[in-house]
Amino acid sequence: MSIPDLNLLRVFDVLLEERSVTRAGVRLGLSQSAVSHALNRLRHMLNDQLLVRGPSGMQPTARALDLGARLHAPMAQLQAALAPTDFDPATSQRRFTLVAGAYGAAVLAPPLVRRLAELAPRAELVVSGYGRDLLDTLDTRAADFAVAGVLSAPDRFTHDPLVSEHLAWAVSPGAALARLACVDLAALAATPHIAIEGQTLREDGVAGRGLVVRASWEDAGALDQALADQGLTRRIAVTVPDTSTALAVASRSELATLVPRRLAGAWAEAGLLKLIDPPYASPAVAIGLLFRKDRLQEPPIAWLRDLIQDVAREL
Repeated sequence: MSIPDLNLLRVFDVLLEERSVTRAGVRLGLSQSAVSHALNRLRHMLNDQLLVRGPSGMQPTARALDLGARLHAPMAQLQAALAPTDFDPATSQRRFTLVAGAYGAAVLAPPLVRRLAELAPRAELVVSGYGRDLLDTLDTRAADFAVAGVLSAPDRFTHDPLVSEHLAWAVSPGAALARLACVDLAALAATPHIAIEGQTLREDGVAGRGLVVRASWEDAGALDQALADQGLTRRIAVTVPDTSTALAVASRSELATLVPRRLAGAWAEAGLLKLIDPPYASPAVAIGLLFRKDRLQEPPIAWLRDLIQDVAREL
């Protein structure tokens, strides 16, 4: 089997990130036919389809994911070595991609967008939700960073702490719980709760020890322990898929939900929710920035990482 040349591997690397022949061609400055031709050459050389068309774009085969993970680091190092050593945010037209849930999109993205408009007005920021394998998304450069509560990650990744988030119980201002002068644990237990689906996200990934990400807002068992200590139980009336849904349901019902203060703050300021401090010891939740260590060799990535950290400190 012959070894693909670097041009073919570069096309493959970008195709894995973009999952689109059209978008890959735009980034590479090639026609769609040229990108397709390069992909077909690789398919023939490696005897694998590599990327196949699906309902949400081109989907990689298992061989493509494995090959992409093995090629990523040396390709990134080569690109970093050949790329200009200077990076001018004021003139850059680079597209940055950030994976974030409701918290990152609502709390971190707005001030980040403002700073980008000031410092890099021609750059583009894409904020995408959690979808397919997060490790694959970062390994294949489909995203630059992810905002998440990471509990553990493979050695090839760095997890920078960004924000320590305090949790609060959110209820409608007209709910019975909101009208109490003092909310104790018994009153909280007597109020039906809204739970957010999922506890942790676990991924084995292509390589490494795996990734464990907190997928919902939780207090590390503090509420359950406090209830048990007082012989109390709680009732979950509804389980919803995400925090935004939980806030919407709470604002229109008698139910209570445990949410991050910064995310619920806008709802409270608008008079749609009342926030109540937990009547028990509730630990803060650490939110951080996940990315591949080797990508800091790329000046634009290093620059954006510093900017995100600055924005987080301002929060």
